[in-house]
Amino acid sequence: MTKKLYIKTYGCQMNVYDTERMVDLMSYEGYAVTDQPDDADLVVLNTCHIREKAAEKVYSDIGRLRVLKTKKIKKGGKDSILAVGGCVAQAEGSEIQRRAPVVDMVFGPQTYHRLPEMTKEAHKAKSEGIRPQIVDTDLSVSEKFDSLSKQAVSQKKTAFLTVQEGCDKFCTYCVVPYTRGGEFSRSFEDVMKDAKKLDDAGVLEVTLLGQNVNAYHGMSAQGVEWTLANLIRHLAKETNFKRIRYTTSHPQDMTDDLIAVHGEIEQCMPYLHLPVQAGSDKIVKAMNRHHTIASYRKIIDDVRKMRSDIALSGDFIVGFPGETDADFQETMNLVREINYAQAYSFMYSARPGTPAADRDDQIEEHVKAERLAELQDELIRQQRAFNDTSVGKIMAVLLERTGKEAGQLVGRSPYMQAVHVNVGNRDMVEQNFDKLVDMKIISAGPRSLKGELISK
Repeated sequence: MTKKLYIKTYGCQMNVYDTERMVDLMSYEGYAVTDQPDDADLVVLNTCHIREKAAEKVYSDIGRLRVLKTKKIKKGGKDSILAVGGCVAQAEGSEIQRRAPVVDMVFGPQTYHRLPEMTKEAHKAKSEGIRPQIVDTDLSVSEKFDSLSKQAVSQKKTAFLTVQEGCDKFCTYCVVPYTRGGEFSRSFEDVMKDAKKLDDAGVLEVTLLGQNVNAYHGMSAQGVEWTLANLIRHLAKETNFKRIRYTTSHPQDMTDDLIAVHGEIEQCMPYLHLPVQAGSDKIVKAMNRHHTIASYRKIIDDVRKMRSDIALSGDFIVGFPGETDADFQETMNLVREINYAQAYSFMYSARPGTPAADRDDQIEEHVKAERLAELQDELIRQQRAFNDTSVGKIMAVLLERTGKEAGQLVGRSPYMQAVHVNVGNRDMVEQNFDKLVDMKIISAGPRSLKGELISK
């Protein structure tokens, strides 16, 4: 009988990638994915530690899962394995099992390649009447990728390809260097080996991933250092990928050569996610962001010279310790000047162990909430205005999933907009699913577009 796997994924695209790899790994062990935790033999919480109270939210989910497990066992069902993985697991370690003994396994983001072995160990312990207490939070990034590269890839038209992990920037609000480790770039040969497997599987769109993806500096077997710009050029030349994206970038590592790629390489999509976090030099310095507002503006100007239609995305934190009303208005001025196609914005939340958490000039919650509301109103207005400019245009859309309505498919435009289209009956859905098709955009909403297929 097929065993069932349930994974709840929190946080960033790196976690989404990690979850996909765990699904791949466990499929070879006879596990199929289920969307019901009470139906699963193995339950994994793939956690994120970026936001405030992230750990408490995980413990809350563990509590709900404990209740489900108890009910299942009382009804004569088989006891499931409960695992906590990801960045909260890395930060909390064995403390998770101390606070929540129901958890059988704890593993960090660099050790999930050993999930099959850990699961077997947990099952063996349970069969012997022993409560599993497995904790694996090593930070061996190269070992993980060596293991994952040996696995086959799933047959999908879009794929993530991690080229870099970890961070050396040590922003004063961020825990990533502590939970993911320092910057690690995969070798050029390893990246291309995985890219070839994706290409052979028919992938049309690949997204190169990294905590600081544009800091990629993978070495070749000949001792030559490959930058992200070099890698994108090589992928465009040596694979059949129709679309190449990369995320997340840091302004400090946005080189002239990488900017030039946006004007040179047709496959490089006209979309750039480049977080600035704040519009005040005083605040970005306090954040230890390693860039200035002037340098950020210059990057944006240079990118737009290379690709005038580029869609820009960013991250913003409001209410950082010491942020005055004048500092916040500098952020608003920058947002209005840059004009983003989409963006992510958050209130500052203190992360234990980070320098910013110990500052004595924390901003009151109601002030942070008011500033966030003002910022988000402007960002939503800009996103809607950008979407409105798409109406009437013809663009290629990669249809990658079914929609909520019968006969509906959903895909992504070159500018990362979600596009909905009603294609009709089941045959038309199957005919167009996972296809890159030309569509005319007929209407726009605040977060998505609606299109119609162009008959050929």
